[in-house]
Amino acid sequence: MLGVDNVLRLRLRWARGISIVEDDARLAMARVNELSAGASHPMLVDMATTKSVSRGARTVFGLPCSASRIALLGSSQVDKVIANFILGISTLPCPTRFFTSEQAAVDWLKEE
Repeated sequence: MLGVDNVLRLRLRWARGISIVEDDARLAMARVNELSAGASHPMLVDMATTKSVSRGARTVFGLPCSASRIALLGSSQVDKVIANFILGISTLPCPTRFFTSEQAAVDWLKEE
């Protein structure tokens, strides 16, 4: 679910247990760009309990979008491993970090 948030402009919450594939990533990125209406905004991505992220999805996440900074929020070691795969993309389009605390993630996003 992607939506507009009062604290942050963009907040993406993946369904629990999802295996994110390329089409999911493309749809999410298109929605981010649509909601941003040409402006850049920080984005919180709640990826807690994500099952996996395909190679194709990781490639899509490496493409530029309207997010100016991305905080990946997870709650487990599995989430951290998945985030490290995403963060391991050689060139991310904007600053991106993994957090287990939503408040720390929001604070970092507001530093922009």
